[in-house]
Amino acid sequence: MIGKDAMAEGRTLAGKTLLVTGGAGFIGSNFIHYWLEKYPDCSLINLDKLTYAGNLENLREIENNPRYEFVHGDICDRETVFELFQRIDGVVHMAAETHVDRSILDAGEFVKTDVLGSFMLFEACRQSEVEFFIHVSTDEVYGSREKGFFREKDPLNPTSPYSASKAGGDRLAYAYTKTYGLPIIICRPSNNYGPYQYPEKFIPLFTTNAIEDTPLPLYGKGLNVRDWLFVEDNCRAIETLIQRGKPGEVYNIGANDEVTNIEVAERILKILGKPKSLIKCVPDRLGHDLRYALDCGKIHDLGWKPAKKFEEALTETVLWYKEHSSWWKKIKAKSKEFQSFYDTYYKDRK
Repeated sequence: MIGKDAMAEGRTLAGKTLLVTGGAGFIGSNFIHYWLEKYPDCSLINLDKLTYAGNLENLREIENNPRYEFVHGDICDRETVFELFQRIDGVVHMAAETHVDRSILDAGEFVKTDVLGSFMLFEACRQSEVEFFIHVSTDEVYGSREKGFFREKDPLNPTSPYSASKAGGDRLAYAYTKTYGLPIIICRPSNNYGPYQYPEKFIPLFTTNAIEDTPLPLYGKGLNVRDWLFVEDNCRAIETLIQRGKPGEVYNIGANDEVTNIEVAERILKILGKPKSLIKCVPDRLGHDLRYALDCGKIHDLGWKPAKKFEEALTETVLWYKEHSSWWKKIKAKSKEFQSFYDTYYKDRK
């Protein structure tokens, strides 16, 4: 954890108002909970379009907090965005289309949100007095790497429409910083997991399917490797960048917890006491990257390191879904789109 003395050296946040885009999503809602508890003299505005993955149930506990305001709106809406930028001191930009499988079926919304939506925020930033702007990118912009670790200055080589759209927003953020001197800090986190993650993503999908004794659809042979980062550790990393990050710089955020997908599936089943026979291998994802791995020395130099190891946090996460079945069952029950998406995707992959 970051010590008080180190925190004191950073930006002063007392009385500040932050805009969080995409705050009804997975990482955004976790960040809002974290920030309101950690900073009792700060306020937050949550701008969210409430697409299929946006869920105000994630924020039910704090919806009446006088320091929290929800704005139902689109980051592509110039009028809404420009008005909000006159009321805030800083930005944490998380709003994005994020699911690789969906981007393969239809890339249009990804380009619109991840590139054009980011552009609108940068334009508003250019005409405001915002003190800092955290642009949340992804490790997937680097592409795959068999050995070694990606560093922040390595070339980007995205391989899916999702990662390409995120790379577009990432580089546009950098260009606006260099051209206009905007206070934008770019971070590239690895795969996040934890409470409130929409149950089409790998860990919550496999967890909820296992709880319901339905098959776990594992791509290929499950040998793809990911560096899993607990969402609260990611929130702490973003906090570190708000405090001490340097505008115009990129920071990798990872936990150095590399695990194959089949190992994750087996660990989930073990935690829940379910048989391995629930794992069902399905045709591999198109353009499926083999391995993501980050060198995180740059953010470590700012005083941040992950607090939880994968085995501990995975158990905590799986048990959260087990104890909050009403949260994810509502999503699966009410959303015909949820099942039809997977039916369409797997049908096309046969």
